[in-house]
Amino acid sequence: MAPEELRETLKHQPFEPFRIVLTDGKGYDIRHPDLLLVGKRTAVVGLMGNGHAPFFDRTVKVDLLHISRLTAPSKRKSNGKH
Repeated sequence: MAPEELRETLKHQPFEPFRIVLTDGKGYDIRHPDLLLVGKRTAVVGLMGNGHAPFFDRTVKVDLLHISRLTAPSKRKSNGKH
């Protein structure tokens, strides 16, 4: 995925949560715009704990070439691999 496409989705107003789906089937929910940092070739996803505040507990680095699509977020409240 092009970084511009991911950034455009992230900056959409009003922000709409979305899910990043990777080529291996893993997915990461982006429930707040502060929880994704987009670079030229990679993105850093902030994974939330049980709270609803826009703070991450840990991060994961994702290669943009492995993002197959963006979808609606998971129904589960936690952020991370599903």
